[in-house]
Amino acid sequence: MNILVAIIAIAAVVLLITGGVVPTLNFLLWVGLALLVIAVIVFLVRYIGGKRTV
Repeated sequence: MNILVAIIAIAAVVLLITGGVVPTLNFLLWVGLALLVIAVIVFLVRYIGGKRTV
């Protein structure tokens, strides 16, 4: 009986961690994509605008 309780507890912890990590990774993926788009826009503006130094 103790082994069954331990297995259920481990499964619950794994599901809790997985359930918390996946939405966080999804959020970080969108943040990363937004930063990538901003970086591309800045690069294109600097490239098209000329070779001026700041």
